[in-house]
Amino acid sequence: MSCCVPTAETVELSQQGGIETDDEALLTLSRKLGDGTRQLEFAVPDAHCASCIRSIETGLDTLRQVKSARVNLSKRRVRVVFDPELGHPAELARAIRSSGYHTYVLDPSADEDGDTELRELVKALAVAGFAAGNIMLFSVSVWSGANEATRDLFHWISAIIALPAIAYAGQPFFRSAWRAVRVGRTNMDVPITIGVILATALSLYETVNSGRHAYFDASATLLFFLLAGRTLDYLMRERARSAITNLARIAPRGATRVHEDGRREYLPLREIEPGMVLELRAGERVPVDSEVTSESASFDTSIVNGESAPRAVPPGEEVMAGANNLGGVVQMIARKRSEDSLLARMVALMEAAEGAKTKRRRIADRAAAVYAPIVHTIAILTFLGWGVLTGDWHNALLNAVAVLIITCPCALALAVPIVHVVAAGKLFEGGVLMKDGAALERAAEADSVAFDKTGTLTIGRPRLFDFHVEGSEAEAVAVALARASTHPLSQAIVRALHPGDIAVTGLREQPGLGVEAMIDGARWRLGSRTWCGLGEGDGDTTAVWLSCDGVVRATFRFEDEVRADARDAVRQIAALGLPIRLLSGDAAQPVAAVAAKVGITTARARMLPEDKVADVEHGHTMMVGDGINDAPALRAAHVSMAPSTAADIGRSAADFVFTGGQLGAVPLVIGTARRAASIVNQNLVLAIGYNAVAVPLAISGHVTPLVAAIAMSSSSIIVVANALRLRIGRSSWPMRTQTLQEAHA
Repeated sequence: MSCCVPTAETVELSQQGGIETDDEALLTLSRKLGDGTRQLEFAVPDAHCASCIRSIETGLDTLRQVKSARVNLSKRRVRVVFDPELGHPAELARAIRSSGYHTYVLDPSADEDGDTELRELVKALAVAGFAAGNIMLFSVSVWSGANEATRDLFHWISAIIALPAIAYAGQPFFRSAWRAVRVGRTNMDVPITIGVILATALSLYETVNSGRHAYFDASATLLFFLLAGRTLDYLMRERARSAITNLARIAPRGATRVHEDGRREYLPLREIEPGMVLELRAGERVPVDSEVTSESASFDTSIVNGESAPRAVPPGEEVMAGANNLGGVVQMIARKRSEDSLLARMVALMEAAEGAKTKRRRIADRAAAVYAPIVHTIAILTFLGWGVLTGDWHNALLNAVAVLIITCPCALALAVPIVHVVAAGKLFEGGVLMKDGAALERAAEADSVAFDKTGTLTIGRPRLFDFHVEGSEAEAVAVALARASTHPLSQAIVRALHPGDIAVTGLREQPGLGVEAMIDGARWRLGSRTWCGLGEGDGDTTAVWLSCDGVVRATFRFEDEVRADARDAVRQIAALGLPIRLLSGDAAQPVAAVAAKVGITTARARMLPEDKVADVEHGHTMMVGDGINDAPALRAAHVSMAPSTAADIGRSAADFVFTGGQLGAVPLVIGTARRAASIVNQNLVLAIGYNAVAVPLAISGHVTPLVAAIAMSSSSIIVVANALRLRIGRSSWPMRTQTLQEAHA
């Protein structure tokens, strides 16, 4: 897999010694997380199954400096969050090696140098296929009744072809098995390796002793089908991860920096720092979240909001990483580092879906973890049982080999994560980012949906249509206080009024209530009527008050436009059988008006943040909101969603973030989550059912090693193919995989 390709930008760490040097290299490549911890990604190309995940994560968790370790099986990576103050970073790689796996640290800015794992599998597959085909020709002659001399000759020729071919083609299995065994562990490649070696050794024994039967054709064909299954499994996993891959490829590798003296320099992505002046030519993508400084800038922001129409971005406005420059030369100021930009967060959210420890995945992992000792025990008992009962130790060995090969935990290990990967890709095509697979599982359990009003059911840009301000001082204070808040009503005041020159100290925002500050010894408040100390009002419109020591100094009244698709989204959610309610801190009349327009029959007004929390804690509520005051409810809800335009704290609290602003994302998430849960259950039944049927057949002697190889490979492919069914069906969102592919092209 391309993520496991050693390039010039990967760092191979010494097996012994050089701790300080290794520490420096690792810290250079690590990402700061802001709380004293750092994050590193290691390639683990030998990881293939649930026991691999368990071994690696368990080995890392024993280190004091490790805060968390998660293995991504389809990418063959392990992401480690650690505190460098508590131990040497170099110990991380040593812990992975001690678990029996080859590893190297990855440079997050490195280019991917081809698909080495796929090339290796294809070459091994070709060698095994060539050997199997030629050996089969000699075997047909032997089976047709060749005399003893001819039979022995053909067996020796077959051995000459088979031994080097098996030694080469079996390397993906042999290396993985050896690394596990030498540290006292097992994985799924250990029984495969034992089965192939036993079949080959038995064939060589028969050849040396002029036996009637040799199984070189079975050994080579066995490897051919095992490799074919692994190659198909690999390709289908890549297909499942296509949305993540396409998104990652969109990210530019760097940008041109403009120095103060006018000199221009191309910088790699990871060297771009906030405050640098960047220059983009037409067709180039924004490398990091930046502020535009040029006039007449136009961008394709479909990667951010799903809208492919060109969007004019005036000077001073921010444009997100991944947006495509459609105009001429544009200059901008970098505002975030690459790992903190929107595009990087989108990739990270999608990749997190595969590593989530959901309830079903924990069950599957526990079952797969006990696979190795159980299958080895069954194989030994099969060998001894057939040998003692029939006296045919030759046939007993073949049956034991079949048991070793046919019992495969791959399907069980893939049953849950591969569905989450496909679901994350489908949701991304629909403009939705999913934080992890556990969120998807909770979304399938949702029994009601609660909406916030402002910025969620409405477009979030309320218009100030009426206001009364007593004096220029009050107007200046109102603008100063409004600037300190991200609430849509505050932003509407900033847009409508002229700023003044006034010093404000002690600014404090109370979510759901308003903002206050001390100015010349007086306490000014901007917010709700009760927050300003003015008592209860009639609540006929959406309004904000400004008071000075409890005396009203200004009144602002607003109106907001309901989202065009809100009514359709509500109807789709109702069609899914979920009751819907509107929770808002606004006045009763505007809340009732919006509820009537979108078709919601249950609406509650004047709710404080704690009131929303108490409401969503009942049952399995999906909360959809966007503001700072919604963050507690988003966290308290069983599952939650927020638009990408929401405040940072709101996006952080939500389980899903929809980037296009269209509420059709809500029924899309619920419908996808329900289908994903159904397919996960199907995969678990398929995986368990396969082993329940296959193992007894192998024990009873009804399965040859060759048939066992085909069956084992087929089980994994069937599970992945079943997961890919989730991609069937039209998304209700304008952004598609095709959009990403065209953008990459």
